[in-house]
Amino acid sequence: MSEHEELEHEELLDKMSGKLGFTPQILETLGELDSAFLKKYNLCNHRLLSDGALPAKTKILMALAVVASKQCERCAVVQMKSALKNGATKEEIMETMDVIFITSGAPAVAACRDALKQLK
Repeated sequence: MSEHEELEHEELLDKMSGKLGFTPQILETLGELDSAFLKKYNLCNHRLLSDGALPAKTKILMALAVVASKQCERCAVVQMKSALKNGATKEEIMETMDVIFITSGAPAVAACRDALKQLK
C-alpha cells in the first residue's frame, strides 16, 4: 500500500469510527486487504449512519434486527454499539428485541446475548 493509500485508508477508518464510536476489526482488515472495497463499504455505511427519510437510529435498529435474524453475534454487538452511539434508548432496543423474537425466534434473540451486555 502506498503512503497516499495508507493515509486515505486511515482517514476513511477515522470517519467511519467516528460515526460508530469505535472501529470494528473487520474494517481494519478489509482496508488492509483492499482499500477499494473499504471505499464501497463506506458508501453503504454512510447511508446507514445518516439521517434521511428514516433517522439513522431507526435504520441501525433495523440493521440490528436483520443481523440478529442471521444469528451473527459479532454483527449484533457492532449494531448494538452503533445504536447506543446514535441515541437509541434501552426501551427502543428492548422493543427491537420484541420484533426480533416475533419475526425470527429465540435463536435470533440468543445471537444478541453479548450485544445486550452493552445495556448494563
